[in-house]
Parts: sequence; structure tokens; C-alpha cells
Amino acid sequence: MYQIFKKEVNTFLSSLVGYIVIGVFFTATGLFVWFFKDNILDFGYADLSSFFQVAPFIFLFLIPAITMKAFAEEVKTGTIELLFTKPLSKWQIILGKYFACCYLVLLSLLPTAIYYYSVYQLGNPQGNIDTAAVISSYLGLFFLACVFVAIGIFTSSLTDNQVTAFILAFTICLFLYYGIGQLAQLSFLGDFAYIFNQLGLDYQYDALGKGLIDSRNLIYFFSVIFIALWGTKLKLSTIR
Repeated sequence: MYQIFKKEVNTFLSSLVGYIVIGVFFTATGLFVWFFKDNILDFGYADLSSFFQVAPFIFLFLIPAITMKAFAEEVKTGTIELLFTKPLSKWQIILGKYFACCYLVLLSLLPTAIYYYSVYQLGNPQGNIDTAAVISSYLGLFFLACVFVAIGIFTSSLTDNQVTAFILAFTICLFLYYGIGQLAQLSFLGDFAYIFNQLGLDYQYDALGKGLIDSRNLIYFFSVIFIALWGTKLKLSTIR
């Protein structure tokens, strides 16, 4: 697994792909946090809510772009058969690619720590920021991104067309993050609406952002990740 992880990470960082992802995420979130309407300076409160609200939507575009070639390119070029001849199980191949993409996501999040430092220094009094909520929100954002990665890996295994893989990943992630919450507002669901709403990624993500790390939220994220990666394993098993 480590060989696959190392190969994928080197591929990301030896080309412009990795640096573009990191740069785009840092720049886009910075614009929303500091310059666009309802930014921190205009809002007047020492928190990073604007960052944690916009970051998932940026990841909705960036992560499918990262994962779309994970298996689609291997299948299209025929190197997937060569990959299967290596002394690696399918789970090792899948997890190697998965963790490499998650690692790139983590690298894109690290520079944003400067937002926290800046708000911490600007607070009145200094340090007037809910650090526990920021930490749990970062944890929630990372797990949310890991779910997006798992879904992107899965959709990449379904097709040899990278554009199709991107569209599928974007659509599924958008539905799980935003669509379920919107459907839960429909009146005909009645009392079932609250339960249905809890199935959405946004509900679980927002719950972690309150400063309390609940095992139920973590179990939810891990379950979705496992289901997506298990689906990838089943699809790859049909290739050989």
C-alpha cells in the first residue's frame, strides 16, 4: 500500500496538480474570509464561520478533479492489468490511492491555519476565539473531504472517462452534502424529516463544528467512507 501511496503523492507533487489544488483552495477561501461580502472584518466577530461555510463547496469541485483519474486513467490506458500483477491486494491498491488523495487534502488545509492565527491576533481581547470549535470544525472539514475523496475514488472506478467520473463524483457529493438537507424541508415528510436530515453530510459536518466531537458523527463519516471504498473494491473485482 505504501508503494502506491508514495507513487500517487509523488505524481501529485511532481506536477502542477498538487500545487494548483493547494493554491486554488487557499486563494478561494481567503477571498471569502477576508474580502468578499460578509467577511470577517465586516462581520465584526472573531470566528472562522465564513471559512467553514465556503470550504465544503470549494472541495466539491476540487476533490472530484483530484480523484477523477485515480482508476479511470488506469483503465483507459490499460495499466490497471499491470497494477493487478503486482504483489498487492485490491484493498492495498485502493487504500494507497485513497490515502494519497486525503494527504493532498490535508496539505491544502495546513496553510489555512494562518486564518486562525490572524483572527486570534485580531480578537478583542486578543485570543477571543472559540479554539475548541475551530479544532472540531477543522476535524469535521477533513472528514467531510475524506468522504468526498472516497466517493471520487468510487466513481473513478466506474468509468474510463475522467470527465464522467468528475461529474458523477460532483453530483453524488452535492446530493449528500446539500441535497438531502433540502429534501428534508419538504412538508410531506412530516416527522420523518428530522431523521432524514440526519443522513445528510451537512448535518454531521455542522454537528462537529459546535466544538463537541461526538462518536456518532465520526461513525457516520467512517461508514460512508467504507461503503464507497467497498463499492470500489467490488467494481475492481469485475475487471479481473
